Amino acid sequence: MSLEAGSPAPAFLQLTALKGKNVIVYFYPKDDTPGCTREACAFQDNLPNFTGADAAILGVSKDSETSHEKFKKKYGLDFTLVSDVDGAICEAFGVWVEKMNYGKKYMGIERSTFLIDKQGVVRQVWRKVKVDGHAEKVLEALKAL
Repeated sequence: MSLEAGSPAPAFLQLTALKGKNVIVYFYPKDDTPGCTREACAFQDNLPNFTGADAAILGVSKDSETSHEKFKKKYGLDFTLVSDVDGAICEAFGVWVEKMNYGKKYMGIERSTFLIDKQGVVRQVWRKVKVDGHAEKVLEALKAL
């Protein structure tokens, strides 16, 4: 299943708690790896701009709560990281996909971001995200809502 702009966002606890706010939900493969760290730090660096636009950020991976807490502390991340150990949120958003690395196929998280409006509707989707400059693109789209 592929979630598209205009669709209602799949409900999960942390998202439901933010009803009435714009929410950026970004999916990333693994805590404290180079690309994932750059992405998280870019969202952190832009956090005042996101909160100024009445938006919250949720980062989602299959890492444990303990891993998330270490990652947040190490890099000073002031937004919520959601532990999706069973993969239900990844499945609902359609980001648990077959990947290929060095000729080997495996299942993993496709780096993706979803901009969800205050009514809980997906307004924009970025798939196969390239980290550099991505947080700024998301912020531009948020400001255009």
